Amino acid sequence: MTMGSNASSVCATALSIFAIVAGAHAAAAPEYPTKPVRIVVSTATGAGPDVVARLIGLKLTEAWGQPIVVDARPGASGLIGAETTAKSLPDGYTMWLGTMTTMIGTLMMERHLMAEDFAPVGLVATTVQVIAVSASLPVNSVAELIVYAKAKPGQLLYGSSGSGTTSHLCMESFNATAGIKMDHVPYKAATTVLIDLMAGQVQVTCASALSWQSLKGGRVRGLGVTTSARSSLVPELPPVAESLSGFEMLSWLGLVAPKSTPKEIIAKINSALVKVLKAPDVQERFIGMGAEAVSSTPEEFGAYLRSESAKWGKVLRDADIRPTK
Repeated sequence: MTMGSNASSVCATALSIFAIVAGAHAAAAPEYPTKPVRIVVSTATGAGPDVVARLIGLKLTEAWGQPIVVDARPGASGLIGAETTAKSLPDGYTMWLGTMTTMIGTLMMERHLMAEDFAPVGLVATTVQVIAVSASLPVNSVAELIVYAKAKPGQLLYGSSGSGTTSHLCMESFNATAGIKMDHVPYKAATTVLIDLMAGQVQVTCASALSWQSLKGGRVRGLGVTTSARSSLVPELPPVAESLSGFEMLSWLGLVAPKSTPKEIIAKINSALVKVLKAPDVQERFIGMGAEAVSSTPEEFGAYLRSESAKWGKVLRDADIRPTK
C-alpha cells in the first residue's frame, strides 16, 4: 500500500469515527422541552411577579409549543417558592421567577440563597418602588409625610410584604434617612398590604411600580419613586431623593433553575427568554405594567446575583434584621 493510499485510509477512518461520535452526541443531546414547564412565583396570584411570569409563559408557550404553568407559592419571604424549586428535578422543567425581595428573604433566612444554590437563567426585568400613602392621610408629598411623621412619632403604620422584603428594607431606609419613626406591620403578601392601604388600616407602604400601576386612581396617593432621577416607568411622580437626599432603591426580577440543571438546557431557556424579552410587544407590555424588560446571559445574571447578595446581606446585618419567630 502506498503512502497516498495509507493517508486516504487513515483520513476515511478518522471521518468515520468523527461521524459516529457526532451522531452519538446528537442522539444524547436532550430535546427540550417535551412537556409542560413550570414557573414558580413567590407571590399571590395577580401580584406583579405573577403577571410577569404569565406574560413570559404565554410567549414561551408560543415559541416552544408546550404549556407554561405558573405556580404561585407565596409566603415565608420567598422561601416557599425557593424550596419548591430547589427540591425539583434539575431538568429544566421547573424554574423560579425570583425577585430582589425573594433574594433578600433567603439571605435573611440563610437558606436556598439565590446566588449560590440555584442555576442562573437570566435577568427578566427591572423596576422601581413607589412610596405610597392611604388617601385618608393628609399629606401630598414626601416632604409633608416626613413633617407629619415627625409630629406623630410611632403613630403611623407602614405595611410590607414581610420582614426582610424589599418593601420592608425600603421603608426602614426611608425612616433612617428621614430621621422618623413609623411602625412596621408585616404581611404575607403584597396584595394584602395594598388592600389594607386602600382601607386605611396601614397608612404608608413602599410598593413596586408593578403593583402601583394597578393602584392608580384608587384610594391611595403616590408621593415619589425610589430613584435618584425621574423614572419613565412612573413619570407622574417625582423622585423621593428630591426631598430626601441620598435615598434610592431599585428592584429586579430574574429566572433561576435548580442548581444542577444542565448548562445546555439553561442555554436553550436563556436563548428563548432573550428573544421573548426583545420583542417590541413584550417590551410595551412591561412598560405598561411598570417594568422594563432587561435580558442577560446566565453568567451576567449570576454575577449580578452575587453583587446584589453582598450588598443587601450587609444591609441586613447592619440593621440587625432577622427572621420573625
